[in-house]
Amino acid sequence: MRKKIIYSFLVLFALGFYAKADNIGKVQQGYCKYVNPFVGTLGEGNTYPGAQVPFGMVQVSPDTEKWKWGAASGYEYSDSTIYGFSMLHLHGTGIPDMGDILFMPTVGKVQLESGKKDRSEPGYLSGFSHNNECAFPGYYSVLLDDYKVKAELTATNRAGMMRFTYPESDSAHVLLDLKHVLRHNVVWSNVRVVDDCTIVGMHQVKGWARERYVYFAAKFSKPFKQAHIFSDKKEVKYDSYKTYRFRSSKDVAGTDIQLVADYSTKEGEQISVKVGISAVSTANAMDNLTNEIPNWNFEHIVEDAQVKWNAELSKFDVEGTQEQKETFYTAVYHEFMAPVRFADYNGSYRGLDQNIYKEGKNKNYTLFSLWDTYRATHPLFCLVQADRNSDMINSMLAHYEQSADSLLPIWSFWNNETWCMIGYHAVPVIVDAYFKGIQGVDWEKALEACVSSATHPEFDALPSYEKLGYVPYDEENESVSKTLEYAYDDYCIAMMAKDMGQKAIYDRFIKRAMAYENLFDTSINWMRPKDSKGEWMPDFDTRFFKHMGAFTEGTTWQYSWYVPQDVQGLVNLMGGPKDFEVKLDSVFTTKKGKDYKGVDDIHGRIGEYWHGNEPSHHITYLYNYIGKPWKGQKLIHQVINSQYGNQPGSLCGNDDCGQMSAWYIFSAMGFYPVCPGTNDYVIGSPALPKITMNMSNGKSLKMRCENYAPKNIYVQSVSLNGEKWTKSWFSYDEIKDGGEIVFKMGDHPNKSWGKNRKAYPPSISK
Repeated sequence: MRKKIIYSFLVLFALGFYAKADNIGKVQQGYCKYVNPFVGTLGEGNTYPGAQVPFGMVQVSPDTEKWKWGAASGYEYSDSTIYGFSMLHLHGTGIPDMGDILFMPTVGKVQLESGKKDRSEPGYLSGFSHNNECAFPGYYSVLLDDYKVKAELTATNRAGMMRFTYPESDSAHVLLDLKHVLRHNVVWSNVRVVDDCTIVGMHQVKGWARERYVYFAAKFSKPFKQAHIFSDKKEVKYDSYKTYRFRSSKDVAGTDIQLVADYSTKEGEQISVKVGISAVSTANAMDNLTNEIPNWNFEHIVEDAQVKWNAELSKFDVEGTQEQKETFYTAVYHEFMAPVRFADYNGSYRGLDQNIYKEGKNKNYTLFSLWDTYRATHPLFCLVQADRNSDMINSMLAHYEQSADSLLPIWSFWNNETWCMIGYHAVPVIVDAYFKGIQGVDWEKALEACVSSATHPEFDALPSYEKLGYVPYDEENESVSKTLEYAYDDYCIAMMAKDMGQKAIYDRFIKRAMAYENLFDTSINWMRPKDSKGEWMPDFDTRFFKHMGAFTEGTTWQYSWYVPQDVQGLVNLMGGPKDFEVKLDSVFTTKKGKDYKGVDDIHGRIGEYWHGNEPSHHITYLYNYIGKPWKGQKLIHQVINSQYGNQPGSLCGNDDCGQMSAWYIFSAMGFYPVCPGTNDYVIGSPALPKITMNMSNGKSLKMRCENYAPKNIYVQSVSLNGEKWTKSWFSYDEIKDGGEIVFKMGDHPNKSWGKNRKAYPPSISK
């Protein structure tokens, strides 16, 4: 993990900044005062500090980077220049996209090119200092050094508002650059000046999402003197006018479009721009804007965003130090940024097939990073965002219905399937919600969609997988990872089918759930690639990171443990608990291995445990399956203390739409869903003195530590709802009506707690 930046100066600056922010009114009220939006903006977190409401479609944020792969959100804390402020961003992903509809306030000579960060080429970008930057939920501001303009941002669900405070100038401008996106290409755009306060337009982007339409409608608080429109950096002229006059109704269209609105300003004069966004039309964008930001009360929008954030953050109440509270509530904040609402104020949205649909009783969502979020994000939603999780699952089923291939989403956003990552991990999200009793889903249709996805040839090598019992490496890349992830997803389908009385489906998929056995080589005690003839890959190097070879973003050191449905079966394959323990220990203690140069997904490394990437996230909890939970307790605290915090560089890997944050939230409470799709939670070791989780059903689950101290990381005993608890796991049924979990902690392991075989978490095998 990158060296952390000292954060205290930000806190001191923020206090001073708030005192000066007379127009903002009351800021950082309630739980919001513990959120630091800059966490994860330095290094690998790929978060952004801009303004958004919970699960909001619009994320107004500064873009400091648009080319580098390692700044997928558009913002990197180590940068010193800002290109401008765009309306849409991805939270914590590993691939850049979005950065749509960029506005930039400028003063002086108009620049149409963005320029380069190293200042080797001029442009409209500006330098800035973190000393003049501030962010809290629903608000962001910065001073643009080149122009002496203060920019402030806030947002509603489908719209954003920017307020620019100018110096005195006869050449003040607001620039709109429709060519700007992160890393990818605008294939078409247009803009129209409706009057001297209003513009509308769109652009179409071919990027990670292959066909993405973004429409906007923008209103300016002050009439501009004139608006210049440029196509391919040449000003568009109409009749005898050198500028685009307001009485013209003609559009300007092309692939490289900018608009510059001109102003004369007094010292300290504020000009606001409010922007509605839609995937359907400019009319809908205007409707979104009109309904969500009907006036120019910037402070009211900020305060309303804070109210919304406080309502969501209040799902948890924690005790701890200031740093612990900031770490925890920032994780909750990140957890509730995605997926995002994807429908206009009138209920319209663009579907996967590019047709326009209307929401029914279910709200439509997008941005499903399922390879990441099925592990802990959606399981947490089952507890504290049940209604939204129901809407998200219905959005996945709508995707299934609109898909020409009858497939559930894999990694989708803005009515596009990116086909990124492996597995059909909408399945465990659906099955986990089914067993948690989530309401409002047609479960028969959901099972149909799960089976359709799990049997469709679009998923690589599925015919061979079902015939041979594994994916052969000579037929398909990432063969071991795919086999293991398919097998887990198949287990989830089997469990749902069994509960619904679908025996034929159960029999088929429970057999597939055991496919992991076919790739475990007992001669080396590792998962190993096998070809279609049943021969092991020769000269197999267990530490060879080959992204498109046998494994996905990892090696067999991480993936050999990926049997969440049958950990006991894996223990048996490895020769029993002692051999399993020795090998599991080695994951965390080995200092050998390759340098792994050029690999982007090895972060948060403890030996061969890579917390910065999701395949490792359950591994610390596997000690419970061999009666050694105390070993996992120590490691869980090591991960929490070294990979999380309240500073910009405190996330060791991509937050991946909240998964890194969800791991922390669960682990801080003292338990984790090792196998989503079951009702089981494996007990770890809590990280805060007290946490109350207010669940969607109106019940509260309290976690309390006795003898809490930073050095007391080992569980001495547990009680659940007043009952002495000797098992190292508990079920959803035991907490769904609320209650209290009490951990008695100590600074030495209690090696007898959880040791008994009857205390182990459930597995398929006995």
